[in-house]
Amino acid sequence: MSDTPAAFYRNAIDLNRYSNSVARRLINAYNDIIIDATNQLRTIDELAAPVKAARLRAILAQLKASLDGWAGDASEVTAIELQGIAQLQSEFVADQLRRALPPGERNIVRTVEISPQFAQAVVTTDPTQINVVTLSDDLYRSVYGAEALARQAGTGVFNLTAAQGATITLPNGEVVTKAFRGLATSQAERFSQVVRNGLLTGEPTPAIARRLIGQLEFGQEAMTPRQLAAAGGELTKMANNQVRTIVRTSINQVSNAASQQVYEANQDITSKYRYVATLDGRTSSRCRALDGREFRYGRGPMPPQHFNCRSTTVPVIDYKGLGIPPPPEGRRAAAGGMVPAGTTYGEWLAKQPKDQQAEILGAGKVDYFRRLSDKYGPKDAIAKMVRDDGSELTLAQLRKRYGS
Repeated sequence: MSDTPAAFYRNAIDLNRYSNSVARRLINAYNDIIIDATNQLRTIDELAAPVKAARLRAILAQLKASLDGWAGDASEVTAIELQGIAQLQSEFVADQLRRALPPGERNIVRTVEISPQFAQAVVTTDPTQINVVTLSDDLYRSVYGAEALARQAGTGVFNLTAAQGATITLPNGEVVTKAFRGLATSQAERFSQVVRNGLLTGEPTPAIARRLIGQLEFGQEAMTPRQLAAAGGELTKMANNQVRTIVRTSINQVSNAASQQVYEANQDITSKYRYVATLDGRTSSRCRALDGREFRYGRGPMPPQHFNCRSTTVPVIDYKGLGIPPPPEGRRAAAGGMVPAGTTYGEWLAKQPKDQQAEILGAGKVDYFRRLSDKYGPKDAIAKMVRDDGSELTLAQLRKRYGS
């Protein structure tokens, strides 16, 4: 498995860092709105009852309007960032494919044109609005690949279009703008509920404020999204996690869509892709089982397989068919240090201490993993511990399938 340049594996780490930076901007803007409303709440303690009620209504109305505005701004920022990442990712993949070829053959690499409306369609277009022509093209592409569709259309141009962007949704079927709007609405309602319940029970406003925002203050831009969430209260912690999830998942979707489009446009160089999961304890059972598996373009699963998915794909370059030697095997990041790029999740897990294996798989499943590894190898062993739908087999199901 040394037929993929190491830069493709490093690229997944760079994309994860990039998604964190985008999320942090949106989270800081959201938090400042909640902090501002909370600080206004602190000023109503000394007011007479009728004035206090009117002031509270004004604070809640302003909060709702501010969060509605934030949702629109967050959607716009996300669309701009996704458009940029689609362009950068397609250029990165094309450049890496050129670097894999001898200097005299690098001009055979085909590039992909990104429609200016691609990311806007990803963020705002409900897939139920897609017409029959778009769906039939998408179906043809999934069966025969992008290159065949381009030949069918009589062109040599490969595009990532707004119509293709419209087919991309978050794992729950929502589009990004709907997710942000829903978050803004639910958090405005939650703020109102927490405040009203606190005032009705006689809770002091400083205590209500701590419950709302925890230890947060204005403009804490130096903190990571995870640190911001940890420092937050009821109105910030969960919402911050949700913002990070939306951003990370949508960036994963668009970067993989752009990569796949370039791969498919160059099937004389690469006819298959490899699914690549993150080698650590937070990887889902579905992605653990898919890691290292190879698929024909348009015929296999694509990341993200779930919210917060960090998996990616890399091209399997046909060096033998091109008549050139493959490069030396590179390295990929893993919890605990760098490992050879060809290391699969199962192989990485097999080398971890038993207590770490138990933490990832569950204590009762470690012996099954070790026994299956001895029989089938660790790569296949990890796949045999999940169902066809990617969900984990329970301990009882493992006993029934493989004995006690």
